[in-house]
Amino acid sequence: MKEHLRKDTGSRRILHPPPDKIRQRLYPVVLDLFSRRDFHQVNLRDISHQTGISTGTIYKYFPSKEDLLFTILDEKMSELPALFAAEVRGLDDTAEIFRKIIWVSMDFYERNPAVAITAFITVPTRTWMQEHSYRREDVKTILLELVEHGRARGDIDASVTPRIIETMYYMFCYRHIHTWYYHGMKWKLTDRIEEIFDLLWKAVRP
Repeated sequence: MKEHLRKDTGSRRILHPPPDKIRQRLYPVVLDLFSRRDFHQVNLRDISHQTGISTGTIYKYFPSKEDLLFTILDEKMSELPALFAAEVRGLDDTAEIFRKIIWVSMDFYERNPAVAITAFITVPTRTWMQEHSYRREDVKTILLELVEHGRARGDIDASVTPRIIETMYYMFCYRHIHTWYYHGMKWKLTDRIEEIFDLLWKAVRP
């Protein structure tokens, strides 16, 4: 399976890339606020107050609250392809590659809970759907390569399309994170993968 890392994920258009010192002060606070409150309960004044960065400075780089949030999510979630590549290197069995992709995803969200909660629970999905970054072309390409690899090896039923695998991946992510959050995040996201994955894989193997 080819190692794929897409550098341009189609993030929202920002006015100017913020310097690292602004990003380091701004991004963690934004994710923390949106992971603890509903989307409409957070405004740029709150963010300014928490970070000590004036609203004027924030507007210098981001035209709106949505631009700020979606840019941060896109940057954070763009880390996933490199993590996938590192973990699946040397693997050939398609089921194990797909299992590892899901495990890496859950491990990433476990280490970045504010990203998980914001992306899968807080974010206004209808608005985010209009953005190129929502489609995560980088992840889509990796899953396409997974299907091609699986078909070539005979590990995946010939009728299984990349769209089906993509649907399974996001269905797992959404439901797994929602259940984890609903129950107070009392267990690790990586703890309950096997029982669900085995059922999913039965649906696509020959």
